[in-house]
Amino acid sequence: MIKENKTRKELIVSAIDNGTVIDHIPAKSLFQVIKILNLEGFENQVLFGTNLDSKKYQKKALIKVRNKFFKIDEINKIALVAPTATIIVIKNYDVIEKIDIEIPDQIINLVKCFNPNCITNHEKIPTKFIVIDKDELQVQCHYCEKIMEKEEIVFL
Repeated sequence: MIKENKTRKELIVSAIDNGTVIDHIPAKSLFQVIKILNLEGFENQVLFGTNLDSKKYQKKALIKVRNKFFKIDEINKIALVAPTATIIVIKNYDVIEKIDIEIPDQIINLVKCFNPNCITNHEKIPTKFIVIDKDELQVQCHYCEKIMEKEEIVFL
């Protein structure tokens, strides 16, 4: 008689009591999200997983951050590098809010203009960009009108 081996096919990660889960991050964008949110030195628990199976995206990443609730500027940063991400706010182990991230129409004081001659690189003026293509992520500087591609974006 052959014994059937029923092995678990998933790993269960402990729930967080209060904080935020960032789910559906493209796997290739995980470490960029960690960096732009400055989570490397965060004092509370930060859990992340990458190359996780996803029915919707084949492979995804996720981040769980205990006792951290992201501000709109941080969510907009996430949107620029991981537009498919979902923000899940947890309080007392319950899901309080679920936010599908969207790339904003304007980006104010989040990214640096790549044009060395732009006034924002010489004077204390908040940067301002108009998003001209959300699919390919192209932004245009309000001041010098230069267009930046996704690969050229540098966060402040």
